[in-house]
Amino acid sequence: MTAQSNLLTSFGYILSVLCISACLNACRTEVPVITPEQEQRGTRDTTPILGFYLLNEGNMGSNKATLDYYDFQQAAYHRNIYAQANPNVPKELGDVGNDIQIYGNRLYAVINCSNKVEVMDAATCRRIGQVDIPNCRYIRFKDQYAYVTSYAGPVSLDKSHAQIGYVARFDTATLELIDRCLVGYQPDELAVVGDKLYVANSGGYMVPDYDSTLSVIDLNSFTEIKRITVAKNLHRVRLDNHGQLWVTARGDYFDEPSRLYCIDPTTDQVIDKLPVGAANLSVVGDTLYCFSSDFSYYTYTDSVVFSTVNTLTHAVSGLALQMPHIAKPYGLAVHPITRDIYLTDAKDYVSPGTLHCFAPDGTLRWSVTTGDIPAHITFLRQ
Repeated sequence: MTAQSNLLTSFGYILSVLCISACLNACRTEVPVITPEQEQRGTRDTTPILGFYLLNEGNMGSNKATLDYYDFQQAAYHRNIYAQANPNVPKELGDVGNDIQIYGNRLYAVINCSNKVEVMDAATCRRIGQVDIPNCRYIRFKDQYAYVTSYAGPVSLDKSHAQIGYVARFDTATLELIDRCLVGYQPDELAVVGDKLYVANSGGYMVPDYDSTLSVIDLNSFTEIKRITVAKNLHRVRLDNHGQLWVTARGDYFDEPSRLYCIDPTTDQVIDKLPVGAANLSVVGDTLYCFSSDFSYYTYTDSVVFSTVNTLTHAVSGLALQMPHIAKPYGLAVHPITRDIYLTDAKDYVSPGTLHCFAPDGTLRWSVTTGDIPAHITFLRQ
């Protein structure tokens, strides 16, 4: 049975519960709860990309992380599929979904405040198991291992509680934790380049003394071999087709703005600093898509700019999207084949968000309601 047919089977009875859900919710006057359901959106697509999963973070402390799925071949958007596929799992997906990736035939969701990586079958979304990692953040893979960043300590802006972070390594076959490697304070995204792992240290709990380093780990010995000084409050790390690393810095929200940096892994040197902010980014082909959403404590406002970067020449261009009203741009992903752009709106962070699909020229194709704080997308291939 194909991954596509498994997904359709797994979601098959969603429509049968819609009427019951509607009756139960009819008298509610509070913010609506997103129940398992589907909507037709867009047009059918038969590329080797079957669909994508969207992980909604959910509000911290509310145990509201949810998982949605968009089916390209059926042009159908399915909401809140984890609970439907795993009715016997207590507390459902958990508290704050922070990252989602597919590796092999498994789907991995990093659930930050539930201190776990949830492991599922990529075709059916059925639960396989979990790996317990405190305050876990992002996940990447190399051979048989998964690598997960961890803030180590509890969620707290009290510096006295902050701990040196680490990268946990576990076996993807057995889900057994193998080892951990200490890095900087509050490590976020990471990227594998050959036999090295690059980790962005944010120091987010150390305000105003943010970390500004990129840890370099030798994967053979699983030890940190150096740190590269980049800028304050690092966040995202992505590898392009030319072997370059793109690293974002959030800045300090006062005088040091968010910026995008390019690093050469052959020399471990910063080779460029681009005059654009990057709250989120996606690299497809020779194009890096990004947007800034820079908050300033001087003005208490966000400055939102959409851009593209040619990863070969480092030339920056504007990205013109036929924008509906977007309160808080949050998640970003670009289809690897069609180059359609997917942008999420987290709105007020406490109610259902919205996913917008744009054509490569910026024309709005369709929009759909998601769970709370739609954030992280991973594409499912045949």
